[in-house]
Amino acid sequence: MTTGGSTFWSSGAVPLIEPEFLSSIIGAASDIALVVSAEGTILSVVLNKHSESFGNLKHWEGRPVVQFLTRETAPKFEAAHAAYLQGDVPGKPLELNHSDNAVWQYPVRYTFHRFGQENAALLLGRDLRPIAETQQQLVQAQIALEQGYEARREFDARFRVLLSSTAEAIIFVAVQSGRVDDANEAASALLGVKIDALKGSAFAHHFADRSTVELTESLMNATLAEEGGKVTLKSRKTGRSILVHPVIFRAGGQRILLCRITAEEVAATSADTAANQTLALFRTSSDAMLFMTGKGVITSVNESFLDLVGAAHLTDVVGRSLSDFLGRGQIDLGMLTDPPQRSGQMRTYATKMTNDLGARLSVEISATQLDDQHTQLIGCIFRDVSHMEATRPHGGAAPQMQAEPSRNVMDLVGSASLKDIVAETTDVVEKMCIETAVELTGNNRVAAAEILGLSRQSLYVKLRKYGLLSRNG
Repeated sequence: MTTGGSTFWSSGAVPLIEPEFLSSIIGAASDIALVVSAEGTILSVVLNKHSESFGNLKHWEGRPVVQFLTRETAPKFEAAHAAYLQGDVPGKPLELNHSDNAVWQYPVRYTFHRFGQENAALLLGRDLRPIAETQQQLVQAQIALEQGYEARREFDARFRVLLSSTAEAIIFVAVQSGRVDDANEAASALLGVKIDALKGSAFAHHFADRSTVELTESLMNATLAEEGGKVTLKSRKTGRSILVHPVIFRAGGQRILLCRITAEEVAATSADTAANQTLALFRTSSDAMLFMTGKGVITSVNESFLDLVGAAHLTDVVGRSLSDFLGRGQIDLGMLTDPPQRSGQMRTYATKMTNDLGARLSVEISATQLDDQHTQLIGCIFRDVSHMEATRPHGGAAPQMQAEPSRNVMDLVGSASLKDIVAETTDVVEKMCIETAVELTGNNRVAAAEILGLSRQSLYVKLRKYGLLSRNG
């Protein structure tokens, strides 16, 4: 507590209370107390010792009150003080905003009290800053609440538009009560119930032979399935078989089931369309197709593959290893199983097919790794290219070089002899073939030598010749 003008307090204005006690009583009775003279000058300032936010206000004493009031509240004080001097003590509290050197401002609610000496007035004030802060918080909370309501209304509008415009039948079911919280028109049409009657009703009531507890438990169990479970029900109104695909989520502290419902025959039709088309393609394709395990055991083939190998029945092929029908046996099979298992597919691989009668056909094979939960499968497509060999120059020689390498060779004409030009281009082609064979076989040099028709020793000599031994070794 701070106080100034101790001479004033001991001047006998309050003879029944000791001066040191009077100032403490006034300080405890208010947050701030001002003794103001008839001229409007502050004679003394008393602060509550528990209120430290005012700081030191000793410099107020001896100066006019209006010096420490904001511009809009100074006239209010002057009018109230003038009425006080005329003997009319203001009956209502007076709220004033103090300002000190334009550094801080704070509101105070004052009450006027007669002091008994030379028309001096005692102003007991209550600090309104806590109330102002609370009011400000209330205003901000109201603004945030309005913004929340607006966002809620916008979200609800979007939800309603989405729910009404989607063609898929959707129902929201509360787990605790088993009742329908919301649904769209497509769901009401599928169940044969009006939308108003559907909302708020027990979900199990619309299906035959299912209680609320049993249906809720079935739906909850279906949500635990790894790839989205489903529950098959029978509509009580229409008698149709209904598939329910539930998804559980939590909102507002409650668990909600989002149920997508479809007629069983519609779901079966849409699910089987792609499968039926794929199966028809497999059976009727002019290209030979087969499926085999990761170890090369044939699991299924189409008619074109039977024609390709000259087999009469599926039993002649299914269960056997594909290497039995490949010209280089296990070497070719490794080329068709290893790359797909590493990278997912083998785009094109050229080899020859043989059958039990010894006939050989040139084919191009593409292989793809298939995703299957139970076993590893590889799908292969075979294309007979033996009829194309007749159109190739020099009895099936490799196609002509690309335009740019051919032009580079032609640029050598005139600068080197024909023998040197042929020798140089032969080395280039030979190196490219060796690199391709080594890459295709995954650096299996025995298989690469077999593909190129070379002995293993000859392949090592050529690898060393072209500097490929250390790079691929």
